[in-house]
Amino acid sequence: MTEHNNSIPNSDSKYLFENFFELSADLLCIAGFDGFFKRINPAVSQLLGYTNEELFSKPINYFIHIDDREFTSKVRNELYKNKPLLNFENRYVTKSGEIVWLSWTSIPATDEKLVYAIAKNITHNKKLEEERNLLLSKFTKTNNDLKKISYTSSHDLRSPVNNLLTIFSLLDLTKIEDSETLQFLEMLQSATETLKETLNNYVDVLLLEDKSIAQIEKIDLSATLNTVILSINSLIQKSKAIINIDFSQLEKVNFNKSYLESIFLNLLTNSIKYAIPGTLPNISIYSRKTDGIDQLIFSDSGIGFDMTLVKDKIFGLHQKFNNHIDSKGIGLYLVNNHITSLGGKIDVKSKINEGTTFIISFKKESIIL
Repeated sequence: MTEHNNSIPNSDSKYLFENFFELSADLLCIAGFDGFFKRINPAVSQLLGYTNEELFSKPINYFIHIDDREFTSKVRNELYKNKPLLNFENRYVTKSGEIVWLSWTSIPATDEKLVYAIAKNITHNKKLEEERNLLLSKFTKTNNDLKKISYTSSHDLRSPVNNLLTIFSLLDLTKIEDSETLQFLEMLQSATETLKETLNNYVDVLLLEDKSIAQIEKIDLSATLNTVILSINSLIQKSKAIINIDFSQLEKVNFNKSYLESIFLNLLTNSIKYAIPGTLPNISIYSRKTDGIDQLIFSDSGIGFDMTLVKDKIFGLHQKFNNHIDSKGIGLYLVNNHITSLGGKIDVKSKINEGTTFIISFKKESIIL
C-alpha cells in the first residue's frame, strides 16, 4: 500500500511561500519587540509610500497617526504578554501626508521576540462610514427641527381651540330659537372638541418620541387634574359625568407634568366616550401609597373590556375593541408609554358592562430634577 505525502517538496517550499509573501495584496510584516519592522512585503511600502530602507530605519510609531500612537503602544504591550491581537484598527500617515486606516491581526512569538502581522486597508470603509454618519447627523437635525416645528404648532393651536370651547360653554343656547342654528353650533362644538383631542394626541406622540424633554418634578395631582377638567369642561357638562376625586392619602407624585395631564385627559375622555348608553358616566379618581409605592387609581362604570380577549393588546397602538366612531386606538397606547417610559407600570381590571379600573404605579426611585 502506497502512502500519499501531502507535504511540499523542500525545493519548492521556499519558492511558494516567498511568492505568497511577496504577492499578497494585504500588508504582511514581521516586527520585533523593539518596535521596528524586521520584514515587510511590497504592499506595505506601496501603500505608505516609503522605501523599505525608510521603513526599517525608523520605529513603527513614527508612521502611526499621532493621535493613535499612545493607544497603539498600550495594545502592543499586551502583544508582548503573548496575547494575540484581532481586528485592531488604527491610522497610519503616508509619506505624502494622506491618512490611511488599517485593520490588524497580530500574533506574537515571544520566544523569538517577534510579531507576525497582517493588515487590511479599510480606508474606503471608514470614508463610507464617515459619510453615512454625516448624513445621519444631518437627518437627525432635520428630524429634530421638524419635530420642534410640529410640537410648537400643535401646542400653540391648542390655545385658540380652548378659547373656542370656552365661548361655547358661555353661550346661552336657551336664547337661540332657530333649531338649525342650534344644530350648527352643536356640530361646531363637537368638531372643536375633536380637534382639541387630535392636537393633544399629536403633542403626546411627539413627547413620546423625545424622552429628553420628559423632566421629572413634584406634581400636584389635584391642580393637574383641575387643569385637564377645565380644558374639557364643555364635554363633561354635556355628558353630565359624575367625577369623584380623593387625593387625601397622596397629594403629590414625582412625574412629568405634561405626561400626567395627558394621562388624565385620555382616561377621562375615554370614560366619557365609552359610558354605557343611557347611563351617566361615573368616574372615580383617587391616590394612595401601597408598600412604599405611589399609586393613582382611575375607575369608571363604562362598557369595559373582555380581558380574556384583549389581554396585552389593550395598550397597543391603533388597537380598537369597539365600533365607536371616534375611536382611534391611540389614547391607552399613550397612557401606557407615558408611565412605562418613566419606570412605572399600569395594571387593568375590567369586565363587560361593569367598568374598568386602571392602577398606575409610579417609579419608586423617581428623581426630582
